[in-house]
Amino acid sequence: MTMDEIISFVGGLDGVLTLRPTPGDGSPEIGWGDTFFYYAPDGVTPTATQPFTTIVIKNYPGDQASRLDRPDTFRVNISAGKEAFIRWTGHAPRESAPTEVDPSTADTVLAHPVYGTVGWLAVVNPGPRTEVATRELLHTAYHLARSRYERRT
Repeated sequence: MTMDEIISFVGGLDGVLTLRPTPGDGSPEIGWGDTFFYYAPDGVTPTATQPFTTIVIKNYPGDQASRLDRPDTFRVNISAGKEAFIRWTGHAPRESAPTEVDPSTADTVLAHPVYGTVGWLAVVNPGPRTEVATRELLHTAYHLARSRYERRT
């Protein structure tokens, strides 16, 4: 899966607001080039909620384990909920578990190297092994975000 395929898939879901920060748009420099997806049917960036999925193309301070500084490397971060997290990792988000998979391993669903404790999953360069799973997790994250939005409104 390419970044563009993921952006098209998630951005094509009803009510999704896709943000792609660039120089000159007022966003912080650290976010330039990354992509953030919110459930926001009114088209307004939510101020009280996090995106349900992100795509990052570089290391962030304190988040270098995925080695996103390698050429043509990106990571999809997915908030697909506790059930999906347990299904993919074998443990609850707040339970510590030995790191069995190198967080820089491509085409593997794993606990997010920083935000796994709050239930985020991650996939570095999704490929043939994880394409179906990644799409399913993205769809689950979308539905959870939509449900949270609908409960609040």
